[in-house]
Amino acid sequence: MNEALIGSILIAIVLIVILMILVSCIKIVPQATAMVVERLGGYKCTWSVGLHVKAPFIDRVAKRVILKEQVVDFAPQPVITKDNVTMRIDTVVFFQITDPKLFAYGVENPIMAIENLTATTLRNIIGDLELDQTLTSRETINTKMRASLDIATDPWGIKVNRVELKNIIPPAAIQDAMEKQMKAERERREAILKAEGEKKSTILVAEGKKESAILDAEAEKQAAILKAEAQKEKMIREAEGQAEAILKVQQANADGIRFLKEAGADESVLALKSLEAWAKVADGKATKIIIPSEIQNVAGLVKSVSEIAKDTVE
Repeated sequence: MNEALIGSILIAIVLIVILMILVSCIKIVPQATAMVVERLGGYKCTWSVGLHVKAPFIDRVAKRVILKEQVVDFAPQPVITKDNVTMRIDTVVFFQITDPKLFAYGVENPIMAIENLTATTLRNIIGDLELDQTLTSRETINTKMRASLDIATDPWGIKVNRVELKNIIPPAAIQDAMEKQMKAERERREAILKAEGEKKSTILVAEGKKESAILDAEAEKQAAILKAEAQKEKMIREAEGQAEAILKVQQANADGIRFLKEAGADESVLALKSLEAWAKVADGKATKIIIPSEIQNVAGLVKSVSEIAKDTVE
């Protein structure tokens, strides 16, 4: 009885061990992950996403590889510029594993290898640049480093997507000098802006005075034009009034002569009326008047008639 019980227990233990071995041989590979499998110490295959079963005892998962993009922030590295300025620069590398087999067997410690490669590449690039170029050429440095690292890490199954200079830390003396330079530059810009503002203000004031003078002159010109037009209008109206008066006088004379003709007046009367007209022409202002001979004869006739009429009365 005891032997049978012991045998059952041993069989149960064996079944449990076999079951555990079978369960351990079943592997599920999650998304963005790969597994490098070895058989008897040699590379066998790479498992991608899904359910996989390995042979017990002879197969093993040598390395679990993450295929997502990874970020590594390296500590500041001392570098020397072309003009012999020592500074410290820390970098951030964005990389992604593209070949799990090369990543597993290409290099012993990929992250350390990338860090050392980044430091040496950075020193080579910064050594060809001066301090000012280093501070203003981050994009150029990033591009050169990414290209160099991508080529160097390709045999390791790693693709470098991006490299960024996180901080550039120059020496304290250089920082003080840069701060003084920046302060002087800001003061210079402030002085320039102030001078430009005063210049623009002076120009605007001068332009305002100029425009005011132009407007005043234009106003005086318009006033003179209006005054001249008013005088011209007044003279025209006066001339029209005089012309109208002369026209009425002439019309009245013409009407008087027409009435005399209609009344049957003889030439003597007409001559007398002409004489009266000449007298009006003189108006007491003329010192010498030339009278036509016909009017003189009529005047003599009138005088003779006057004398005859006087003798008759006596």
